[in-house]
Amino acid sequence: MPKDSSATARTQIDVLRDRMGEAIIGQREVIERLIIGLLANGNLLVEGLPGLAKTRAIKALAKNLECDFSRIQFTPDLLPSDVTGTEVYHQTAEGAAFRFEQGPIFANVVLADEINRAPAKVQAALLEAMEERQVTVAGKTHILPPLFMVMATQNPVEQEGTYPLPEAQMDRFLMHVMITYPPVEDEVKVIRLVRDEEIAAGGGGPKKEKPPAIPQSVVFEAHTAIGQIHVSDAMERYMADLVDATRFPDRFGDDLKRWIEIGASPRGSLALDRCGRTHAWLRGRDYVDPEDIRAIAPDVLRHRLGLSHEAQGEGIGADNVVAELLRQVALP
Repeated sequence: MPKDSSATARTQIDVLRDRMGEAIIGQREVIERLIIGLLANGNLLVEGLPGLAKTRAIKALAKNLECDFSRIQFTPDLLPSDVTGTEVYHQTAEGAAFRFEQGPIFANVVLADEINRAPAKVQAALLEAMEERQVTVAGKTHILPPLFMVMATQNPVEQEGTYPLPEAQMDRFLMHVMITYPPVEDEVKVIRLVRDEEIAAGGGGPKKEKPPAIPQSVVFEAHTAIGQIHVSDAMERYMADLVDATRFPDRFGDDLKRWIEIGASPRGSLALDRCGRTHAWLRGRDYVDPEDIRAIAPDVLRHRLGLSHEAQGEGIGADNVVAELLRQVALP
């Protein structure tokens, strides 16, 4: 891909990031992780307490991108067919026939809101779509659009009426992004932003003209450019060493040995590679360095580690474990 084409795509992605930043105050890192997920062609799990703009952030991405957006509100009474679609019996002049009616999964950006509120059979309806970008209903396979990603949200504190995601499904998320409280200064800006939006919606203020959406072609150009980012042998070995350390933590001290019960799968290595290359491209480099890997390692690994009861009893979280891994595993 020509350098000028790659630079143009990066400029457009920077515009997308700036527009999202206008709607989501004080969450620059979260915005970048959403963009990395989009450009790395993966699915994201976004977790945070209620009211921290999880849904708003995902909507801001879809609003500024040329795409079909659908939101699925996960509830205990949801059925798999409510997600994937189903065969519907139609009576026509030519005769009766079953016709497939697409569900909300057939979109470019799919928001699976509060995904842990639906039972396992509904969560499992997303597995084929997330991994293979297709849906099979009544023995027929239906291909999803080329630009496709699932962004799921969940609340970390509510346990009643929830169904925790199984490890196999967690592993299919490219990254697990955490949203935290904004600083006080940013919260003041949030108050002003929402107040201005309410006034404009009620006709009491000037309405901003909506800028043109970023074309999907920009995302595909970015995919091509990111595929050409150079990854040295040393960087490949560093990513593999990080993941391998989660499987054999006894080689890296007593703490990691006590804390980690189940290590990351090869999807962890693949995710480090894809996200690391995307992180480097967003910074205008054509190669991956250790800081790219270290920057995205917590988001890539936190949901792929099975922590021991001992770690949980000591209040040791996945981020503490990843930080220790980064400290222990030698840099190339």
